[in-house]
Amino acid sequence: MTTDPDTMVTEFCQLWSTPNLDEIVDYFTEDAVYHNIPMQAADGRAAIREFIADFLAAADGIDFMVHRQVAQGDLVMNERTDVMRLKNGREVALPVMGTFEIRDGRIAAWRDYFDMAMVTAVFA
Repeated sequence: MTTDPDTMVTEFCQLWSTPNLDEIVDYFTEDAVYHNIPMQAADGRAAIREFIADFLAAADGIDFMVHRQVAQGDLVMNERTDVMRLKNGREVALPVMGTFEIRDGRIAAWRDYFDMAMVTAVFA
């Protein structure tokens, strides 16, 4: 894993296409916060692991289609379409704006902004 914030976020996003829970969670600091803004935040690596594990129980992976990514210092932001590949064979495309804060070569905060109504419709 690289420590350059821009490169690290790119690598992290690519991991989701063939997700390995341990690999993904290793990118986070122990006290990281993962917040899908329409939902409750996951505070700490253990809570993040549980949240991601629950998601992966329903999905084979996500293709993060990054349209634009900018980095300044330890802050990385990307505009992307997340194509979720569900275990039932469906693919769902979700427009997302992501913000990553990097500390000591790991993700300390990750916030994703998206339309919760689209997600609710898929998992309802």
